[in-house]
Amino acid sequence: MVDRGASAPSLPDDWPAHPDPILALNRMGSFDWDLDSGLFHMDAQAHEVFDLRPDEYDDNPMSLGVRIPRAEAHRLDALVAQAIKDGSENYGTYFRLRCRDGTRRWTHTQGYIRRDETGRPRRIIGILRDATQEMDELEDRREQAAQDEARRRQTNVVQLTTAALAHARTVQDVIDVLKDTHGLTHLGATSLVMGLVEAGRIRLIAEGPAGSFVPGTDITRIDEPYPMSEAVRTLTPRFIESPEEFADRYPILWPHITGLNITSAAYLPLIAEARPIGAMGLLYSDRRGFTPEDRNVLIALGSSIAQSLQRAMLYEQQKDLATGLQQAMLPRTIPSVPGADVAVRYRAAGAEGSLRRDIGGDWYDLIPLPGGTPSGGGRVGAVIGDVQGHDTHAAAVMGQLRIVLRAYAAEGHTPATVMARASVFLHELDTDRFATCLYAEADLATGVVQVVRAGHIDPLVRYADGSCRRVTVEGGLPLGLSAEFGQLDYPVATLELDPGGTLLLCTDGLVEQPGVDLDEGMQTLMSLIAVGPADVWELADRLIDVAEERAGDDDVALLLLRRRALDSPQSGGRLQQHVAPGDPEALTGARHMIRAAVGAWGARQRSDEIELVADELITNALMHTEGSAIVTLRVLTGSDRRMRVEVEDSSSALPRRREAGESGVSGRGLLLVDLLSDVWGVEARGGGKCVWCEFVVGERT
Repeated sequence: MVDRGASAPSLPDDWPAHPDPILALNRMGSFDWDLDSGLFHMDAQAHEVFDLRPDEYDDNPMSLGVRIPRAEAHRLDALVAQAIKDGSENYGTYFRLRCRDGTRRWTHTQGYIRRDETGRPRRIIGILRDATQEMDELEDRREQAAQDEARRRQTNVVQLTTAALAHARTVQDVIDVLKDTHGLTHLGATSLVMGLVEAGRIRLIAEGPAGSFVPGTDITRIDEPYPMSEAVRTLTPRFIESPEEFADRYPILWPHITGLNITSAAYLPLIAEARPIGAMGLLYSDRRGFTPEDRNVLIALGSSIAQSLQRAMLYEQQKDLATGLQQAMLPRTIPSVPGADVAVRYRAAGAEGSLRRDIGGDWYDLIPLPGGTPSGGGRVGAVIGDVQGHDTHAAAVMGQLRIVLRAYAAEGHTPATVMARASVFLHELDTDRFATCLYAEADLATGVVQVVRAGHIDPLVRYADGSCRRVTVEGGLPLGLSAEFGQLDYPVATLELDPGGTLLLCTDGLVEQPGVDLDEGMQTLMSLIAVGPADVWELADRLIDVAEERAGDDDVALLLLRRRALDSPQSGGRLQQHVAPGDPEALTGARHMIRAAVGAWGARQRSDEIELVADELITNALMHTEGSAIVTLRVLTGSDRRMRVEVEDSSSALPRRREAGESGVSGRGLLLVDLLSDVWGVEARGGGKCVWCEFVVGERT
């Protein structure tokens, strides 16, 4: 109890109070607690309630600690303190006492808080009584109620069946629940039949146990004299309470089921949204008749099954629609690419047969590009992407985005431009979805691959020796977001794919695992690839099998591109690189592309000259203009074989020769171009210009 201290002024004149003798007659004790002095006076009956003799108590509430357990005392103190703080006039509660003989006693107390004219609490007057019998009776009632509730739960067929059906997603799931041995046990039935209404007929979808099927009843008309047809036709259940009634009411059906020893049956219409979607029959061999309670339970059961069936039918319709939409949006075929083996795979979220198999916005695509050679040196764009969300809207957005990105790439735009334009398109769709994407443009004659990443995970490269590494690509914002925030400059990374090497693009569903961070997931994936088969189709199957085993909650799209070893040297094609000012990595990538192309296109005898001139033209464009440069390399064939280097910028100012002087550090650029190239010139390009030069490289040997 709370110790209010003893430093307060003298006790009030009417303390202690003298309650009416009727309290004692009702075995109630009283107390008067002076909050100023802290003294807690109890009458004789209250002493009995606390099992205390008068000489064992000195009006100090702390003395009650021998009877009130510490936890109960803390609870009582908190209750009284809260009542005083809240301004309450009274409080009441039950608590336990420890009697002299060690037994426990339930006690009830009720107090009235008296305050002075300022509202300050001065004293609490209340009563105490033995509540052991009352609480014991209450506990008995609670136990009885709990037993009754447990018994009702055990025997409530509707609850049991509904709980089982809660996990059913498809129509077959519903059938499996009801046909299962435990399901029939819950229903108390010997045999079960179920049919769905389709175009004015009832198609039987379930019958059990084995051997209970009636020939000729797999499809019946609603107007035929069968109990399920009658239940559907009238929208009311049909209860058959004896074999004689069954034989009399349904003479066509009865001869076929006499071997099942049926004694009664209940046929329930399955009604959803005020229309019949089917009917179910429960046949019993151990009961006759149905009480009103039995009928109510079965009617409720039919309602629960109807809701589950409707949900399952709607789910299957949506799944068929979404799957069809997804298949329509993904490429129907992957084009054959000279110089490469390509494998693609798609896996919807949730393993086949699970309760969840959503549709989403993951996609892949392979785009033949102009400029390749027809005999082993094709140019191709590989795309992997993921639209936010798992629904038909995500699939629809994915389809539009895939087509647009394919169109931009096929037009010959640079990878960065393709990504930027796709982002603007998605933003202008006025959808709330964004998309991550990775676009890789590969020249299979040279092995040069230019990669642009928009919020997507990095690509992986598996080398001919089986080793695998992650290619870190500086990325931009996801498609849609980059346009919204005006950040459309996508950096381009350049890598070389040697003959026998495989480029792997995938969505994060193949990498992410519950409780595992992305880097660890990438390491796991690289380990799987390193020990996987060299054949890209077999490797793709292996990776999808792993995804199926994980049964993740995200889609998986996968594209593998393996560069084949060339049977003979190829003449090359066309490469292009976008170089932004102040982007040293882009400049390094352009130099890397030039070096790789010169070697792959058989121009090593002039590699130093070509690289030096190209570097000079790029540097001039970046230094003397305010924009970026577009570098294009191509091989020209004719009377002689030449390599052409073009550097395009947005300035219309033409380059001019200047004398550098003996100590000058600039002004020698065009002199180098003129001395090292066979021919060079300048062309107007829209609002800018293109400086070009050509090198005779001769035929390949």
